[in-house]
Amino acid sequence: MRRLNGMDASFVYGETPSWHMHGGTLFVLDPSTAPGGFDVHRLRALVAARAGLLGPFLARLVEVPFGLDRPAWVNDPHLDLERHIHSIGVPQPGGPRELSALVGDLFAFKLERGRPLWEIWFIEGLEDGRVGLLLKVHHSLVDGVRATRLYEVLFDLDPDAPLARPGTPEIADERIPSEWEMALRSLPRLAATPLRAARTAGHLGRSAWRMVRFLGSREWPAATFPFQAPRTSLNQAITAHRGFAFCSLPLSDVKTIKNAFSVTVNDVVLGICTGALRHYLADRGELPGKPLIAQIPIAVHVDAGGDPTGGAWGNAVAVMGATLPTQLDDPAERLRVIHASTRSAKAMHQALGDDFILDLADVVAPGILAAGVRAYSRLGLTEHHPPIFNLILSNVQGPPFPLYLAGAKLLANYVMGPLLDGGGLNITVISYRDHVDFGFVVCPEIVKDPWLLANATLSAFDELRNAVTRIPSSTRGASRTTA
Repeated sequence: MRRLNGMDASFVYGETPSWHMHGGTLFVLDPSTAPGGFDVHRLRALVAARAGLLGPFLARLVEVPFGLDRPAWVNDPHLDLERHIHSIGVPQPGGPRELSALVGDLFAFKLERGRPLWEIWFIEGLEDGRVGLLLKVHHSLVDGVRATRLYEVLFDLDPDAPLARPGTPEIADERIPSEWEMALRSLPRLAATPLRAARTAGHLGRSAWRMVRFLGSREWPAATFPFQAPRTSLNQAITAHRGFAFCSLPLSDVKTIKNAFSVTVNDVVLGICTGALRHYLADRGELPGKPLIAQIPIAVHVDAGGDPTGGAWGNAVAVMGATLPTQLDDPAERLRVIHASTRSAKAMHQALGDDFILDLADVVAPGILAAGVRAYSRLGLTEHHPPIFNLILSNVQGPPFPLYLAGAKLLANYVMGPLLDGGGLNITVISYRDHVDFGFVVCPEIVKDPWLLANATLSAFDELRNAVTRIPSSTRGASRTTA
């Protein structure tokens, strides 16, 4: 049995009928490279052969009565792959819009709490004979960085790799404890709450002192804080429905832009998204006169503490805010503002410390958190204060080499993040081989057509690439691609 940390528990108890705390990835595969073919049965056979390597994906959630303490993960003794891996056909002709509409509908359904919190949809009927896999994973199980470790289990470097891997351990069954047993086990932690609160207060004091020093730094003028975001049509109470769109850009051109402006790849991704949002809002006649604010999850370092899985469980993330200057017309100037903002955000994060949010999440009882989230949603409070942020925007580095799943070649992967109330858009970006894949998750009552954002992303990319031509001796890039 493994107890969830405070942040993991917050993703469990912060879930409501409209706030779904699962993420996902749409994998697009070429089955023609698979020896002997590739179908849902071969996929199940692969997962069954490597089940002992799945680690967190073998565990189900066991909760404490009344939310008195954090729940725990216990290995499920009856892992039923028929209930976790499903098959479905995409409506014809199986193009990007048909695929994205189906994926959005599938992504809208919450995961069942009574079994390990993940599922895969095997999607057949895509154009050009391709196959799609939609993986859904609850955020309490792994964060975005740890979720990419699943690549190491499911994917291989060789299309001829056998399904079974040497040294795969047997699944260790565990007895599922009763509710009252979980309640009794929580008593020592409840008694230690004042000690945890005192420790957190000490950490907050040290963070406050470092923040005072940050006030005098050169990064302070570009600092971004919550509740600075302008209210746009993106910032409304969300529903349970989800929409999805995607696009891809050449990584070589992204790096050319990065080098030309002496910024980071992450800055270029933010610059492209800023341009896309500017197009989208301007077309709707609602471009604000101040910058948008993006909430950006970032991975933090935690000690695995002898964890045999290498820290593959749970969440170790913090968040930073970044300015997206959609009010600026010049794409090069937007990129310079973004670079200053992200540099300031990193300095602020260093001042606060990696453990700032993790400590706060460790003090609040899950039941109290759940009650607070339900009250916030029921009272519609998101409409009565300035937006905390305008959207969630994530960028993850993926593998630079080709991967194969049961022999089928991975062509692209589009990551899907959760939405939070008051923010109807999540953009998650991941690199793979020579391209960068953008996934757009929306609430369709807020963003009716997410493909407007995907198409605007291509236009914004062209703007930045053209801006490079105004810099002497810069390299001019290659053509863009779409999925």
